Amino acid sequence: MSYRTYQKRTAALASAAALAGSAVLMAAPAAQAAVVNVNYHCKTPIGDKSAVSPIDIKSVKSGSGYKLTMSWQKGVSSSPVELGKGAMKPSAVIKLGGADSGTVAVSGPANAAAIPANTPIKISDLSGTYTPKKSGKVTFTAGVLTIKALGTTTTCTPSNSPKPSLTLDVTAASGGSGSSTGGTQSGSDSGGQLPQTGPEDSAIALGTLGGTVLLAGAAGVLWLTRRHQAARR
Repeated sequence: MSYRTYQKRTAALASAAALAGSAVLMAAPAAQAAVVNVNYHCKTPIGDKSAVSPIDIKSVKSGSGYKLTMSWQKGVSSSPVELGKGAMKPSAVIKLGGADSGTVAVSGPANAAAIPANTPIKISDLSGTYTPKKSGKVTFTAGVLTIKALGTTTTCTPSNSPKPSLTLDVTAASGGSGSSTGGTQSGSDSGGQLPQTGPEDSAIALGTLGGTVLLAGAAGVLWLTRRHQAARR
């Protein structure tokens, strides 16, 4: 084999390794999130009410599970009387779909400030923990919202069959796949931010794999170089 032919093959191997690494990075999966308008039909102590609020569900990887945070961009329902500080306690459920099923309970702190009478009630961010029971793509959709205040309970149910606010590609600790039985996972009132280790982690891990492919390609080039030099001797 001539030296010119050897140089062309070496360059081709290096290019193939670089392309392989780029392909791995481009294939890195990411969570799909969307702000979804949810039409809530609320059963209140003073009658039925309706309200539309954009809902956002975010996730942060935490150990073998995910911390979910459900946010309301507009207030829902209202009270005929002022609700003093700490008088209103919200909670909700997030419905699972796709590879997993069941619900995740989310909850949050009571209102930090008084809510004037006949004013839309702004729901604080609610959080809970989801631990995958099955592997695959799992969807998260806004479910029933419950508001407890002054000894009364208001239940708000989505009436417009909202689309999922979040889709995650998850892996169960047991490595299972397919549908699972329904169930409710516990919520969490704890605040604070956890390190972002959700979909970005997948990109980082796959980026590392891409780097490994590049290193493997470079090692092949080095081996061919040494072999050629030995042949020339």
